[in-house]
Amino acid sequence: MRKISDFRSDTVTRPTEEMRKAMFTAEVGDDVWGDDPTVKKLEIKSAELLGKDEALFVPSGTMGNQIALRLHTHPGEEVLLSESSHIVQHEVGGLGINAGLQAITLQSEMGYIDLGEIERRIRPEDVHFPKTSLICIENPHNDDGGVVLSLDYLEKLWALAQRHSLKVHMDGARIFNAAEYLKIPATQIARFAHTVMFCLSKGLAAPVGSILAGDKASMRDARRVRKQMGGGMRQSGILAAAGLISLEKMISRLGEDHEMARKFGEFIASLGEPFRLTPAEVHSNMVYFYVPDNMKLIAFLEERGVLIIPHWDRIRVTFHNDIDHDDLERLFAGINEYRQTHLV
Repeated sequence: MRKISDFRSDTVTRPTEEMRKAMFTAEVGDDVWGDDPTVKKLEIKSAELLGKDEALFVPSGTMGNQIALRLHTHPGEEVLLSESSHIVQHEVGGLGINAGLQAITLQSEMGYIDLGEIERRIRPEDVHFPKTSLICIENPHNDDGGVVLSLDYLEKLWALAQRHSLKVHMDGARIFNAAEYLKIPATQIARFAHTVMFCLSKGLAAPVGSILAGDKASMRDARRVRKQMGGGMRQSGILAAAGLISLEKMISRLGEDHEMARKFGEFIASLGEPFRLTPAEVHSNMVYFYVPDNMKLIAFLEERGVLIIPHWDRIRVTFHNDIDHDDLERLFAGINEYRQTHLV
């Protein structure tokens, strides 16, 4: 059977053998009753890694974000966020359905929303206006190229929110990738948000699950909202056991993914036109690039057992635990072959 090199996303990872064994032997209980010891361990460890009081294990990153929207707002209020954010682009309109919110979507460039524009769009107190309650940020910012926001920017955004008594939620699906890029603990990133969500099932290679973290009062309310959304899982320690391995073993290896992504970015940059790296700098485990008729290249590589995905007029290539240097060489070879046979 031909090997498939799957660069479509870091969600395609398979659980490691250590994860499978941990899942098989996990001590479990009914988590909705608060009886699952493995889930408790995962939540305590997650909160510690983010410097938050408590954490909540949820089925998906989308649910984690949607719960956060509910925690910080009331129906009819407004949330400010990037027009290219995951919450806007990839959560099926959940902010309107689940939280009853009006979204003010702002342009972001390289993941950054202009702070002056954020402040300008905060509503004054007026009976005719919806209340602005929440700012959502994404770090790393997926659709803007996997870019990582600087601590300086996060601190200024936090100060702005404090001045206007607004809450801040961070979609940190890949926050440990951001920490790897900045070479700092994730706590230093998470301190600039009231709540933070991160995914266990992306670069950390767990089969299922995400974490939402914040203060004690928020997490108490979050547990109720999770139940209301149908996210109360029972013997979920079987899943949490894999998540614990993610935190113990997978964070420390993210630099390997970043290194391969950097090498691939350098390769694309070296090809010249019509290939173009967008953005020009690779921050995390995702590489975006442009080539005309991108679907032709995608189909060409798929015939050779290499899977990548389109992203509007660009292509995204994602590195993860199931990708090795042989896979990277296959990707190099496939693109070189395409360039020689289709772009001459």
